[in-house]
Amino acid sequence: MPEKTLLEPSFADALVAIERATELSASKRTHWACSLRQVAKWLDRPLVNLAARWGAVALKANRLHHANLGVEWKTLANHRANGKAALQWFCDEQDLPRRGAPLSRDWQQLRSQIGSLSGRAKLSGLIRYCGIRGIEPADVTEPAVDAYMHYRAETTALATDTKARRAIARAWNVCAADIEGWPRHRLIEPPLRAKVWPQWNDFPAGLHKDVDAYLASLTKTRRSVTGKRLRRCNPLTIKTRRVELVGFAKKAARLGMPIEDLSSLAALLAPEVVEKVIESEWAKNGDHPKVSTIYMAKKLYGVARSYGCLESAALGRLDDMRANLEEYRPVGLTEKNLNLIRHVLNEDVWTRVVNCPARLMRQARAIKDRAPVKAAVTAQIAVAIAIESVAPVRAGNLAKIQLDENLIKPGGPDEPYLLVFPDYDVKNRVALTFGLGEDLTELIDEYVNDYRFAVLRGSNEPWLFPGGTGGSKDPRLFGIQISDRIEKLTGLRMTIHQFRHAAAAIYLKHNPGHYETVRQFLGHRNIRTTINFYCALESIHATKQFGDLIRKRLIKREDDDEQRGSAW
Repeated sequence: MPEKTLLEPSFADALVAIERATELSASKRTHWACSLRQVAKWLDRPLVNLAARWGAVALKANRLHHANLGVEWKTLANHRANGKAALQWFCDEQDLPRRGAPLSRDWQQLRSQIGSLSGRAKLSGLIRYCGIRGIEPADVTEPAVDAYMHYRAETTALATDTKARRAIARAWNVCAADIEGWPRHRLIEPPLRAKVWPQWNDFPAGLHKDVDAYLASLTKTRRSVTGKRLRRCNPLTIKTRRVELVGFAKKAARLGMPIEDLSSLAALLAPEVVEKVIESEWAKNGDHPKVSTIYMAKKLYGVARSYGCLESAALGRLDDMRANLEEYRPVGLTEKNLNLIRHVLNEDVWTRVVNCPARLMRQARAIKDRAPVKAAVTAQIAVAIAIESVAPVRAGNLAKIQLDENLIKPGGPDEPYLLVFPDYDVKNRVALTFGLGEDLTELIDEYVNDYRFAVLRGSNEPWLFPGGTGGSKDPRLFGIQISDRIEKLTGLRMTIHQFRHAAAAIYLKHNPGHYETVRQFLGHRNIRTTINFYCALESIHATKQFGDLIRKRLIKREDDDEQRGSAW
């Protein structure tokens, strides 16, 4: 990594000062120096690139996780505490402010007049940067602020986005208006996105009526145009569909379609309207349409087909648009999910994840007597992670597991559990069955017998994971609880749904090409779905194998060279 020139003392300067400080005890000098070097190593930055202020590194240092560093949490905490103490001592010894470079006299006078703590906090970094750079207050222009924001991005973990830039400019402009002696020129305040015309209430009542009628139809069991029986949509799906239709209508109006002409769902979904919006979105995307644009065409065609508001010729034009965009649909996982897979394919990381249930149950046992509800929630999360590790079901199915219906012991009370979901309970109507094994059965039985009653609150409902207000756990909130605990224990942020991707990746790592098995335990209807999602993993395994081959050749060559050298 190329070294950057700091405008203030660095970790390296602090180390020199600490090692020369005879007033410090030998043990303190050793511990502080060791901690500064360790913090710099964990931050993956050279000592000379880190400003010798705890405020400059605190955000990144506080995000470090002991599991990712391969140390105990106490070791990490001790090094952070020692590093902070060392830098604070260094700032005091060198007569440096703990929160930034020293101020020039002119800047000190101006800063002292800022009455608002918020304004002072927003401008302190810019003021110190300009002071050390020799930039006079009257010379603070947009290029100077640009240079400061660039330096701030390279040397701190502070925000440098439009919101941060706007906050600095607004604080400066307030001072320019209120403080005597402050330069009177104003800085540009980057605009934030605001609500723009039109609003949904601006559209004709006929469109509102049609949209409400269409959404109401989704709440009932119905048949498709081909006669297939369709089940009711859940409330979240209906809410999402409303947001999509309202958003599409606003886009059409902003592109010049007269609002008064959009008086019905048929008028809104007319091919010429859809085509205009799709072309506009595609133009923003670049050469290839984004998934959101492809998804828009598919959904609009689905709405028109389901509601029956278009004639066959117009519906065919929408279908042609949809089919054209589908050819650009990317194959495989999103970058977010690929990033997770890169982590879980590391055996140490995945081992930490699958060991979470045992660690959580130890925590639950330790607090069971004094905090039974907290212990029960901890045990719930432990059991949920353990189930997802071997039976990667969707969040909705996990939260709604019922004893003696989804969780059964067909071989008798001493046999392991089976986790079963009939097809009508699964999103894509594919029945699922998982054998949970003896260890997981013991864990579930311990939770059911010793903890579950604390969250039932007198209820007799059969949910494996009862919620706090009756019924089962809310899938979304349960997912957040699970993700938070995994992150706290392992440093890895992982959702319930990503257990499915992790399961596929790990299985294919050890069984390349066995997509049919993956299809079965993930419950995909079509093997093409499985292949499309996970074919990219083949390249991960292939490049690793190639790298291993090259490394073996290099080691062999080094051994051969050593042997020839010895013979000579």
